Amino acid sequence: MYEDLVEISRRHQKQVGSHGYEHTERVIQTCRIVGEKLQADMEILIPAAILHDIAREHANHAQKGAEMAREILLKQGYPKIDAIVHAIEVHSFSGGGEAKTLEAKILSDVDKLDALGATGIYRAAQYGTEHDRPIEEFIAHFHEKLLTLRDLLYTDTARDIAEKRHKYMEKYLIQLGKELKGSA
Repeated sequence: MYEDLVEISRRHQKQVGSHGYEHTERVIQTCRIVGEKLQADMEILIPAAILHDIAREHANHAQKGAEMAREILLKQGYPKIDAIVHAIEVHSFSGGGEAKTLEAKILSDVDKLDALGATGIYRAAQYGTEHDRPIEEFIAHFHEKLLTLRDLLYTDTARDIAEKRHKYMEKYLIQLGKELKGSA
């Protein structure tokens, strides 16, 4: 149904990496699950999920991505463009802005969920490698950002998922600390 948007999104993103298309695929899948549970408008949520990271190379990727998405959606003749663009514009942890619709809240939450748990650890390691960061900065990233995400979510559904993933990361950091000291 959204093959055209998927193809466009793939062209604008790396296929792998901490913010590659594999991240987008997980966000789409989780948006489907959370969106159905919360009875979101999937004609808004899924296109927003597909296009949410098309401008990752830009400083404010959410704002630039929203602008690009508006043009793409207009050309493709999609409905509900303003709502889709709003969700993209406010999804980012660093971009700011308040999600005002259920669909924007879900996209924001799901994007953050993908930075938690086992997947979040995988992505944090990828990011560290992509940016030549030492293990100390990898660990600091958990405390500066990842462990704060649970408290920034809009929906109870996302908070329930986040709680489990948050605890998993805490256990991982304890084990990592032991291993780095040679005691595990």
